Amino acid sequence: MDWIYANVTTVLAVTGLLLLIIEVAVLGFATFVLFFVGLAALITAAIFYTGALEATYINAFFSCAVLTALIALVLYKPLQKMQQQVEKKTVKGDFNGLRFRLNEAIAPEAPGTHKYSGITWSVQCDTAIAAGTEVEVTNAEVGIFHVRPAPAN
Repeated sequence: MDWIYANVTTVLAVTGLLLLIIEVAVLGFATFVLFFVGLAALITAAIFYTGALEATYINAFFSCAVLTALIALVLYKPLQKMQQQVEKKTVKGDFNGLRFRLNEAIAPEAPGTHKYSGITWSVQCDTAIAAGTEVEVTNAEVGIFHVRPAPAN
């Protein structure tokens, strides 16, 4: 227990690193609170290490509090903006590329149906397609095949 009181700088550095690891690895950078506090603890440990401030727990508390507030003011908006940038990409499912012949004509306003693997799927398209045309699935949603005329092999 005496070691903890005698090594404030080390305790702050380890605590700061643990908080950053928890924020990034466990929480996936979902909240910023642990990130701000962990960064403040590391900066405070660096200040104590340089000797610019006496290494006491009272100084550590106030330094971490002030630094956490300052870091939050400076970094909150940029980090929130970074979280908003989500890359949308379509997932290529097992049904993409599936080919079949239409039993009925379909159009964007008049989807058809197709029975596949025991399920009756709704078949939707962007342009009108005549009955008997071979189509290829471009995207599959729950109960819906999005199709286009199949290219010739």
